[in-house]
Amino acid sequence: MDAVNEAPPQLFLGTRIRGLRKARGMTLTELAQSSALTAGYLSQLERNLAYPSIAALFNIARSLGVTLQWFFASETIPAPADEGYVVRKDNRQSIRYEDGIVDQLLTPLPNHQLEMLQSSFPPGTYSQQSYSHEGEEAGYVLSGQFELWVGERHFLLAAGDSFSFASSEPHRYGNPGKVETVVIWVITPPTF
Repeated sequence: MDAVNEAPPQLFLGTRIRGLRKARGMTLTELAQSSALTAGYLSQLERNLAYPSIAALFNIARSLGVTLQWFFASETIPAPADEGYVVRKDNRQSIRYEDGIVDQLLTPLPNHQLEMLQSSFPPGTYSQQSYSHEGEEAGYVLSGQFELWVGERHFLLAAGDSFSFASSEPHRYGNPGKVETVVIWVITPPTF
């Protein structure tokens, strides 16, 4: 990614993690034990010195009793007429993960039945480990190549291909190509 297309720093993510941890009355050590992460790594995240992996943020969310949707944020405020119904391109809430993977929330908050995301994967980036959660997922590859593992099955997808699976099956994914990959996801219920 060049500097022009790079997402701005996420100074909100660490603050949101720390604030929710403290509101739950958890110490850094307790969150580390509950999320299977180290206290040092969590401290770096809370001080905005590192980006989490997708699996790490999922474990943190689960340990704190929220979905990943809780961590999405934007510096812009939707117009009153749009609120709850429309997400404008320049008003998307996003999360940036390690290796430059970016998820943008395409559905307004709160949405009770489904969630739609746009994920951008720089060349050679992958979710580091498989994870699972309740619900179902479907996706559409807008551009690039997309590698997907669901349970023991492996798929190599290209622009225009789509997929669907039960989120309870362990899954991971990434971009094996030399250009950015963009995928649209639909997840129900919004447990991600």
